[in-house]
Amino acid sequence: MTTGRVNPAFRLDDQGITGLGNVYYNLLEPGLIEEALKRSEGTLGEGGTMLVTTGKHTGRSPKDKFVVRTPSVENSIWWENNAPMTPDAFDALYGDMIAHMKGRDYFVQDLFGGADAAHRLDVRVVTELAWHSLFIRTMLRRPGLKELDDFTADFTIINCPTFKADPQKHGCRSETVIALNFEKKLILIGGTEYAGENKKSVFTLLNYILPGKGVMAMHCSANHAPNNPVDTAIFFGLSGTGKTTLSADPSRILIGDDEHGWSERGTFNFEGGCYAKTINLSAEAEPEIYETTKKFGTVIENMVFDEHTKSLDFEDNSITDNMRCAYPLEYISNASATALGGHPKHIIMLTCDAFGVLPPIARLTPAQAMYHFLSGFTSKTPGTEIGVVEPIPTFSTCFGAPFMPRRPEEYGKLLQEKIGKHGATCWLVNTGWTGGAYGTGSRMPIKATRALLSAALDGSLAEVEFRKDANFGFEVPVSVAGVADVLLDPRRTWTDKDAYDAQAEKLVAMFADNFEQYVPYIDDEVKAVAIG
Repeated sequence: MTTGRVNPAFRLDDQGITGLGNVYYNLLEPGLIEEALKRSEGTLGEGGTMLVTTGKHTGRSPKDKFVVRTPSVENSIWWENNAPMTPDAFDALYGDMIAHMKGRDYFVQDLFGGADAAHRLDVRVVTELAWHSLFIRTMLRRPGLKELDDFTADFTIINCPTFKADPQKHGCRSETVIALNFEKKLILIGGTEYAGENKKSVFTLLNYILPGKGVMAMHCSANHAPNNPVDTAIFFGLSGTGKTTLSADPSRILIGDDEHGWSERGTFNFEGGCYAKTINLSAEAEPEIYETTKKFGTVIENMVFDEHTKSLDFEDNSITDNMRCAYPLEYISNASATALGGHPKHIIMLTCDAFGVLPPIARLTPAQAMYHFLSGFTSKTPGTEIGVVEPIPTFSTCFGAPFMPRRPEEYGKLLQEKIGKHGATCWLVNTGWTGGAYGTGSRMPIKATRALLSAALDGSLAEVEFRKDANFGFEVPVSVAGVADVLLDPRRTWTDKDAYDAQAEKLVAMFADNFEQYVPYIDDEVKAVAIG
């Protein structure tokens, strides 16, 4: 039996996926919640939220992600960063997954990746779990009903958590697998219930396709000034650095919280929703995000809740630190209706420095911006990946290495060209530790970070006095209204100044060692920054 609205010429049968049980096409939120509850996939929460857990996978599994090595992508994939899978192994995986799906019910969502119609990706997502269908419907952009009548997909994602891969037969690492086949326009996901794999698969696709069209694909959030899309700011950063929190500024218009493109016309969101971390979320600090956790259709992942009242415990991380909520973009009152912005006027690179060395904000030259973009320094925070239980200093090129199919220099060159053409001002913002390293220091006060960003975006920060940082050579403000001067000089926040110097020397060396891999591919200006 099939239910729902779909292009009659583009059913799963037309794609060669036959013999399934019931197939539900493009159900809306009420229907998906009904089906999820009927199947005991989760619990109905306050306001009609969907409370779910994701089993042993409470974060992404980057080591289980593979790209099929076909002739069309052989010379354009960054193979050092993307594990290869043979076409024969993929074919075996596909055959076994389709056989496993026979007789089972599936949910189909036909969606758009990208608010700019000229560069969007039409994606079909086939899921075994009804709540996964609700999640991806929330996270991607939703066609109108009439648009579904002639929808055909550029790529199809099949997500089957109950399917367990065979490493020997399928050329993978474990029973969990995420396999991208650009030639067959297919992504197969098995052995994990973590919903984030769905959206990051679409991001990876766009990260490969768009640069080939001269469009920069970015792991960033974005906002713009009220009634002025030309005044756009983008925020690069890995999970846990504050992309969602800092872009959801009530004084600005939110374009999106995680994934964007920068085309010849400006900035555009890839998504139609937000995927926010909820650990220690409070109504006082982040009222709008907090309110989404009580709104109809919001997916609440891996949060402890009261069995009787269904009230959420934002401090209990006994399931994972990576507890999250997924909600439609329009649940944020100041969200853009179009999800479009201008060419970025400000580029903010967010880092979570577990060493406690970097200042809360620094102004970068274009060459320094390329250095820090390619370095992608941050600290992985607990829960975002399997096995991460405390912050781990890491370098993730382009602030998103797990999602970068192409070599990092391609993205770096595109960004450099666009900065040069449109004259964006670049900033490095540390949301990590101050007064000491992780374990002895404390997290950077969010109030100070917000004050510094506001000053950067409204132009007042450009008028203050700056000093040259002795370790990295970028410019750091000496005094900013509303921020303690001592916070602007990390060395002063440490009781043991010699310990700070040792940490700084260690971090500078880590940067230099990591950056050696890019030296053959960069221009002289960026090399000069790297050499110091």
